[in-house]
Amino acid sequence: MELLVVIAIIALLMSILIPSLTRTKLQAKFVMCQSNLKQLGIAFAMYTGDNDGYFQKGWGGNPAESFWWLEAVMPYYKNPDVCLCPMATRYGWDVGLGERGAKFYAWSAHGWLYPPGAHGSYAINGWVEDRKEHEEYYDWMAPLRWRSVNVKGAGNIPLMLDSAWIDGWPRANDSPPFIDDEDSYNVSHMGRYCINRHNKRINGLFLDFTVRVIKLKCLWRLKWERRYDLSFPLPNWKSEAPWMERFPECDSQ
Repeated sequence: MELLVVIAIIALLMSILIPSLTRTKLQAKFVMCQSNLKQLGIAFAMYTGDNDGYFQKGWGGNPAESFWWLEAVMPYYKNPDVCLCPMATRYGWDVGLGERGAKFYAWSAHGWLYPPGAHGSYAINGWVEDRKEHEEYYDWMAPLRWRSVNVKGAGNIPLMLDSAWIDGWPRANDSPPFIDDEDSYNVSHMGRYCINRHNKRINGLFLDFTVRVIKLKCLWRLKWERRYDLSFPLPNWKSEAPWMERFPECDSQ
């Protein structure tokens, strides 16, 4: 009888402790993710400082004409795992996504992306990159690019965020994923960042090199590119993304 009482007490304590330990573990990964972004922020600050304030070229239409952010900032950090959010360290290959990542999976580019075997859980905001050559391929994009850190309102301009792919060019009319952890790569460019990785939020590095938490619904209220319309109507969460309908609004805690 006494043994049964002891077992019951232990079971009760475990039921209380396990959720607490789980929350602590998730919080630790959340903080580590922010720390990684801060280190990447330092790397970008050093790179742009060495290049008159300008960012790298980024995607240029094909791999041969591209200069990726990993290649640009790699000399400024030592551990490549700084590009991995602790919540997404396994590769998308593991679950049949191929090179693409997901909510809890990193992207991994085999062969076509420099450096070879590059991987990560974050994506740059493609609108910050300084693509000049072959701009006619994307002529409509030229006036939308930030190109440099020396711009007004840098605190609301995303530089790098949790993501399911290496880069993205979000627009105000982009659709959210219809279901949680949908194939974000093919939904929209905004969908690449709209992943429920940190309890209805993601972490983000901004153009002033600060790091802060971003509620998923607030992704549509960041100044992604120069002509981004911050007054553009938000998606209809109920019909376009039912899984996000009850998520915190942009003006709530």
